[in-house]
Amino acid sequence: MTYDRSAGLVETARALADGQVTSLALVEQTLARITATQGSLNAFRIVRTEAALAESVAADAQLATGARKPLLGVPVAVKDDMDVAGEPTAFGCEGEFPAVGRDGEAVRRLRAAGAVIVGKTNTCEFGQWPFTEGPAFGATRNPWSPAHTPGGSSGGSAAAVAAGLVPAALGSDGAGSVRIPASWTHLVGIKPQRGRISTWPRGESFQGITVNGTLARTVADAALLLDAASGNHDLDPHRPPAVEAAAAVGRDPGRLRIALALKPPFTALPARLRPEVRARVVELAEKLSDLGHTVEEADPPYGQIGLTFIPRATAGIAERVREAPFPALLDRRTRDAARLGGLLGGVPLRAARRAEAVLHRRIGGFFASYDVVLAPTTAAPPPRIGAMLELGGLATDRAMIAACPYAWPWNVLGWPGVNVPAGFVEGGLPVGAQLLGPANSEPLLLSLAAQLEAELRWYESWPPERVTLNSSAAGAHP
Repeated sequence: MTYDRSAGLVETARALADGQVTSLALVEQTLARITATQGSLNAFRIVRTEAALAESVAADAQLATGARKPLLGVPVAVKDDMDVAGEPTAFGCEGEFPAVGRDGEAVRRLRAAGAVIVGKTNTCEFGQWPFTEGPAFGATRNPWSPAHTPGGSSGGSAAAVAAGLVPAALGSDGAGSVRIPASWTHLVGIKPQRGRISTWPRGESFQGITVNGTLARTVADAALLLDAASGNHDLDPHRPPAVEAAAAVGRDPGRLRIALALKPPFTALPARLRPEVRARVVELAEKLSDLGHTVEEADPPYGQIGLTFIPRATAGIAERVREAPFPALLDRRTRDAARLGGLLGGVPLRAARRAEAVLHRRIGGFFASYDVVLAPTTAAPPPRIGAMLELGGLATDRAMIAACPYAWPWNVLGWPGVNVPAGFVEGGLPVGAQLLGPANSEPLLLSLAAQLEAELRWYESWPPERVTLNSSAAGAHP
């Protein structure tokens, strides 16, 4: 078995277990492909060439003894906000960072499942924006159109998976940072229940709004990675009951009541769903109706939920800035957000945290009438590279809300959401829709996503390989 970019996580793990391929061969081919695409996609901040090769040899030795683990010998990537022993964790920032001494809990669990970590993927500074660009590493580009962003902040992970560099990757999601890049690169992206995948060595990331999640081309692959990475450190404050994500993929979801929520949640800045994105989401709703589900337009009672998001997000940025070894190198927008977080970090933050229980009751009541919410993941297709990079703070906020007003409320709630590909708009740019559920509803969402996938077969569509392998195409639309 030689390298095949269409081989997903499930297929690759099976091929390794069956002896059809060695981990060393797969990792060598993966590393070669990463190297060949760095000039065009720039998906990785760190490529662990020597370490990954050594880990693959060790995995082959285990396989030869008959050892079997869910991901034994499989190459995967993780976002550069996660600690990997022996590597720096720069989280999109400029400067030379020291290597960390031990794996974060999510990475530790991936290794325990047998995965080979081939590298750490690019992310914008502290994961704040829906693009993956910055002076620390340049611009990460969308495999479907290198003139456009793959989204953010897990844009490097999304680009790597969409281009077939790795079969799946971990990202993190604080306001849609897994779901947004998944939607803009034609992937499945799972934002799980808060605490499902540990964020340790932080018990909470960004005051609890940020969780770790998975990106893959198929629901089964995303679910397998979710199961492998799930679990808690002994000191984690959020410890949801265990679920078996992979087991839900082949399960009939039954006939569901689905709310089609097209209205953006309230923010102080205007947002409008672009007609071409609306059309793709409505087509998805019609497919769900054809599958026997009851679909009707209805919007969750979000109210003023945005007032609870801002204190938590900015206080989280302030925490990161206080720890930053090179604060003078940080983006001016980062420093401004940290100052706001300092102002909101007392009474407003405590009030925002208390409001979560009220929101759980109010929005949870909506699920007495509906089983699942179907909403756009973004209001617009992916912007062009550079569109937001040089904007001021308010202009960046306006651009972000205009493009991405739908994902962040589920970060406040801490509940699961799954992006599924919704097709393409003019120019061949991907867009997505999110399936949203109440607490611990990953199995239901994944069974529904898999039902859609069986009908739509979105994994059969690939970005043009000539683009991902041609650095001269980096400034051109395919």
